[in-house]
Amino acid sequence: MKHRNLTTDEIKILENNGCTADDWNAILVKDGFIPENIRRVHFSGMNRLGVFEEKVEIENGVEKQSGLFNSFIRECTIEDDAYIADVRTLSGYYIENNAIIENVGSLVVAGETSFGNGTGINVLNEAGGRELMIYDKLSAQIAYMMVTSRDDGEFIKALQSSIEKYAEERKSTTGKIGAGAIIRHCDTIKNVWIETGARVTGVRCLEEGTIASKADDPSIVGENVIAQHFIIQSGSIVDSGALLIDTFVGQGVRIGKQFSAEHSVFFANSEGFHGEAVSVFGGPYTVTHHKSTLLIAAMCSFYNAGSGTNQSNHMYKLGPVHQGILDRGAKTGSFSYMLWPSRVGPFSVVIGKHYVNFDASEFPFSYINEEDGKTVLIPAMNLFTVGVRRDSEKWPARDRRKSPEKYDLIHFELFNPYIIGRILRALTVLRELREKSSKDQEYVSYKGFHIKRLMLKTCAKYYEMALKTYLGQEVMKRISRIQNPSTFGDIKKSLHGDMALYSDTWIDMAGMFLPKFMYESLMDSVKSGAIGTVEELRSAIDEIYKKYEDANWAFCASLIEKNTGSNIRSITKEQLVRFITGWRETAVKLNNMIIKDAEKEFAPSAQIGFGIDGNEEVRQNEFRAIRGSFDNNAFVIGLRKESEAIHIRADELLKLLEDIAQEH
Repeated sequence: MKHRNLTTDEIKILENNGCTADDWNAILVKDGFIPENIRRVHFSGMNRLGVFEEKVEIENGVEKQSGLFNSFIRECTIEDDAYIADVRTLSGYYIENNAIIENVGSLVVAGETSFGNGTGINVLNEAGGRELMIYDKLSAQIAYMMVTSRDDGEFIKALQSSIEKYAEERKSTTGKIGAGAIIRHCDTIKNVWIETGARVTGVRCLEEGTIASKADDPSIVGENVIAQHFIIQSGSIVDSGALLIDTFVGQGVRIGKQFSAEHSVFFANSEGFHGEAVSVFGGPYTVTHHKSTLLIAAMCSFYNAGSGTNQSNHMYKLGPVHQGILDRGAKTGSFSYMLWPSRVGPFSVVIGKHYVNFDASEFPFSYINEEDGKTVLIPAMNLFTVGVRRDSEKWPARDRRKSPEKYDLIHFELFNPYIIGRILRALTVLRELREKSSKDQEYVSYKGFHIKRLMLKTCAKYYEMALKTYLGQEVMKRISRIQNPSTFGDIKKSLHGDMALYSDTWIDMAGMFLPKFMYESLMDSVKSGAIGTVEELRSAIDEIYKKYEDANWAFCASLIEKNTGSNIRSITKEQLVRFITGWRETAVKLNNMIIKDAEKEFAPSAQIGFGIDGNEEVRQNEFRAIRGSFDNNAFVIGLRKESEAIHIRADELLKLLEDIAQEH
């Protein structure tokens, strides 16, 4: 709808309502304009006003008449049924329908700005060299590429150029307050772009940033927050005194309780409370909840930091140049300490204080303990804990992202080519260490840590269990895709795959698994200009994401061929029977070991603190009333049902193989 000049009568009504203007001719309005709903407002510069007719809900059950009240407004366009009251300075904004702005000190755009887009932050390395340029549609995958591929200067230059181009397109001298956004009781907001449905209440200071809220997944920025040079994506909550400087907050993230972050990124569903982060690359599901926890110069994902976790980057001579990697699913125990540079393997647990640099990346599912000043690694022992299984199940269930547009692409599979590749490497290393060690050795040393020699053979067997479980489950999934096979040939066809997708090396690209050759192909496309924009790069990554199942099967099929010595296309009934029976036995055994671990939570020692004033019977009764019993525990019941389902599915398929015709 076009705007027009005010009529003489409208100007008179506005003046009678206590309104003033530098120039009434610079005030343009839509037809249907209701001047009665504008009171005690001073207008400066060119302003365009909509129709303020409907009432708006300020908070639950509280409605007020839309309009402009008790404010200074400069160079703004304000659409229909907005409510603006008690704003000392509102300058340089386009304000969409039904937006609410109340009791704000300063909400201004001062000069040209890109609203935080293109901000460079020193993530992972405090001293620089891994600069990440953040923007409002940044994904964990694109961030990973920029941070970890610094050896390829041509690629980095091309990727930075595409982000700079995007940031340039976002530059403006006018900001935006999206439809239905609510901004109340705030002090200073400067050069901040605020999208649809955002809730911004009680903030101390926001400068140079974007709140990329969405109508179906609003963002919330709350009391006493200070944020400078930032991006906050949809569905996230930043509140209760959080301090963000040069920081990116992805979708579905929760940050608050005085948490401070500087030069850090937190991707989908991460949580940061109480503690501190400096130069942290927090991939999806990075969680830190405790005071006195310092995460510094680290890359992690699916990570849980225990109370008092400390990561040291201070023992340096040339500046804070060191860094640490905690691979997917790692955990650190209370008051654990690690000296960077070090690396922790996937789904491993770090306990105690470690004053040496170690690289345990080849040993997933390990315990890393401190014993008499030594870093001692126990390979594979975390395979059988309740925590790993519960985590792998809870992560997809705790995906808070409601918007259909999800920037971070996440694979949740516990056993996958990336993890299995590490297991294969661990098996090789364990065999080599066993062959080279003498029987009088208590420990063998490797890459900064120690392993008890007597554990080498046992832990290798545990890794082999994981390998068998993976191969069996993938075979079962593949065969399950075929409906009512009439011959063994039909089953064999279901095992055919696209071996052009095979890679023996995989990458965990901040939550997404992909073959290394696909990763390198992406980089080549960016360097050549075939992928020229960040949107094109996102689309290309999405296409690779969709190929995971087929690429995973190509990897699995290759392993089967190595194990059987024959091509997957010529697999025999007998070989397939061995895979199925092996999977059944190993998967059930693995579940039983996890159930055994769960049983510890119901042991007498776990009941200490129950039945405070009673005898043993009272203690047990209160424990059962609060915690339930082992046999009735939902997690235990679930694992037992899963084992039953494994038996049933395996038996059904074995019966089918026994009865089915042999024709190819």
